[in-house]
Amino acid sequence: MSSSEFISKIDYYCQKKESLFNKSKCKYAIRSMFAGAFLTFSTAAGAIGADLLNSIVPSSGYFLFPFVFAWGLVYIVFLNAELVTSNMMYLTAGAFLKKINWKKALIILLYCTLFNLIGALVAGWMFANSSAFSHLTHDSFLTKLVAKKLARPSDLVLLEGILANVFVNIAILSSILVKDSGAKLWIILSAITMFVFLSNEHIAANFASFSIMKFSIVSDQVDHFDLVNIFRHWGVTFIANFIGGGLLIGLPYAFLNKNEDTYVD
Repeated sequence: MSSSEFISKIDYYCQKKESLFNKSKCKYAIRSMFAGAFLTFSTAAGAIGADLLNSIVPSSGYFLFPFVFAWGLVYIVFLNAELVTSNMMYLTAGAFLKKINWKKALIILLYCTLFNLIGALVAGWMFANSSAFSHLTHDSFLTKLVAKKLARPSDLVLLEGILANVFVNIAILSSILVKDSGAKLWIILSAITMFVFLSNEHIAANFASFSIMKFSIVSDQVDHFDLVNIFRHWGVTFIANFIGGGLLIGLPYAFLNKNEDTYVD
């Protein structure tokens, strides 16, 4: 007989998140802002790197950007920041296993989302006004990426968002079950690189790219870049990410491990 490491970890993380939220919403907000900022850092570096590589070998930037972006999630996992899309897995599993009540889980999730956005906006403003982005154009990698995302219909955004958070929570689930830090690193990098390469939709990643674009010198040149469309996109992506991370990863793994003492995790 063996106990479930998954259930132990879900219990631990739900208690830790709820305890911090109850004791200091300010500290929880800062950890959430860090997550939004870290993804904005890797988005900015990846976008500039993609432009440089594209100037040497056309279209090659599409291979570089996903790998550079993936380091943002590495920072989040290793530095204990609070990311909405991983919380979708943790809190859904925790609520199903009665480690946290549904109402508190939802409140924490929405609070985390808000401060992921604020962190992305702050970092996005800084990068948009930095020298690296002073030469951004209508043909730059990030400009095209944002325009492509905002042109998508809601049904496609829904599908892409589900896929994105399945990938993300494969990385998160592996990070809590795998002991070796080196193995964790490569699993995270592989899963995140895959979803970004496939151009799937991730709410916090979109906070990052849209924030940089909002404060950039070419914001008025991006097709479909208006608040109504942005909020439509974010809303559908949030729901889709919840389905992918919460209902397709968190809930099944909670069900598989509940009252199980042989085939666990």
